[in-house]
Amino acid sequence: MEISLDMIKDKVECLQAYDFKELERAIEDRIGINKALMLRVKQVQHQVTYHPIHNKMLYSAVVHFAVD
Repeated sequence: MEISLDMIKDKVECLQAYDFKELERAIEDRIGINKALMLRVKQVQHQVTYHPIHNKMLYSAVVHFAVD
């Protein structure tokens, strides 16, 4: 059995929530987790759309983490 310990240089995570504060908390949690991997936020893109079935706004974000 062989174990490879390659360094992660880039990582993209997609998050979504029906409440903006909940999305913000999820992003902060992911930032904390990725700090342990020595990754920092490089870019954040977000979008808001109406979800007709749930009759709510759906907030989504794509967070790009990268090594400094």
